[in-house]
Amino acid sequence: MTYPQWLHEPETPYLLIDENRYQNNINKLYNHVEGLGSQVRPHLKTLRSPEAARYLLKNNDSPATVSTLAEAEGFADAGYTNILYAVGIAPHKLDRAARLIHRGVNLHILLDTPEQASAVTEYALQHDVVFSVFIEVDCDGHRGGLPPDSQALLDLAKQVHGHGAELKGLMAHAGESYSCRTEEDIRLAAKNECDAIRLAGRRVRDSGIPCPVLSVGATPTAHFSAELEGINEVRAGVFTTFDLVMKNVGVCGLDDIALSVVTTVIGHNRDKNWIFVDAGWMAMSRDRGTASQHEDYGYGLVCTMAGEPLERLYVSITNQEHGIIVLPAGSSLTTDSFPIGSRLRILPNHACATAAMHHRYLVLSKNGEQQTWHRITGW
Repeated sequence: MTYPQWLHEPETPYLLIDENRYQNNINKLYNHVEGLGSQVRPHLKTLRSPEAARYLLKNNDSPATVSTLAEAEGFADAGYTNILYAVGIAPHKLDRAARLIHRGVNLHILLDTPEQASAVTEYALQHDVVFSVFIEVDCDGHRGGLPPDSQALLDLAKQVHGHGAELKGLMAHAGESYSCRTEEDIRLAAKNECDAIRLAGRRVRDSGIPCPVLSVGATPTAHFSAELEGINEVRAGVFTTFDLVMKNVGVCGLDDIALSVVTTVIGHNRDKNWIFVDAGWMAMSRDRGTASQHEDYGYGLVCTMAGEPLERLYVSITNQEHGIIVLPAGSSLTTDSFPIGSRLRILPNHACATAAMHHRYLVLSKNGEQQTWHRITGW
């Protein structure tokens, strides 16, 4: 496999995106979801990049999901106007949310408590603004949200709708799917997610409150949903680049991972069979998401510059700016196989965490040329 020589020119460590893999990953999920009669509301939190979003959002009003108001503001600055802020709203953030609405952004906020609802309605009535609200539904006990069969869900819907806010929809996230170990388990999680949100939606609508949007989403369930009847949109984020955690879950293969960190060999400890590289946890993150899975990749899987994985070779130890690759016993490779100044690519455990360590990304375009994408930072 060949690769362009410009990969050796930028300062290391740097984050590299493979445009061809990135586009293929997007096409695969969009074709699946749209084929089931729904649409993707992509979660932009992995790369948080306006340039990357152009591949996901067909026009300025295409639905998008973010995890911070900084993202909402950054993507609004880039011209995108249909944004779900999918983290429970804190009352002190309503000023920023309102400013986005006054700019013409169709911003949707999320809540799941009476206290949040009171803050939203009081602010709305005092400041002459109408908020578009999603209520989070708990489909698997993973995190927040209200049970789909609870009275609390109906009470919250009645509290918020028509009192300075419009109940736009219900949202569920099958976070437990990340712990699945078989395709059958993921398919069951996808079914449970859809069943929970449909039950919640039916109950809210039967109570006389319009609830036009039912939104589900997690990267594993998005890929393994067998049907999406009544589901308006599917949210997923890390599907664009994938990572080693998703590979272990069974959602992708190594050849689908579109994100890597390019690093330079800076030293050896021949007595310990160690190779030092200039990508430590500041480049890779401290995420050890594969440690509890069936295959542990340390802090990342080591690949050649052509992107070919070196079997059983991981970044085993990280300091702030040093990564240490420990050669396993019996390896055919030696420290001499990695000359000082040579470069390697490291596939990450968690793409979102690794991307967060970089303010910009270099992109290996389909034609082999270099692009630069920028990251929206902050909260």
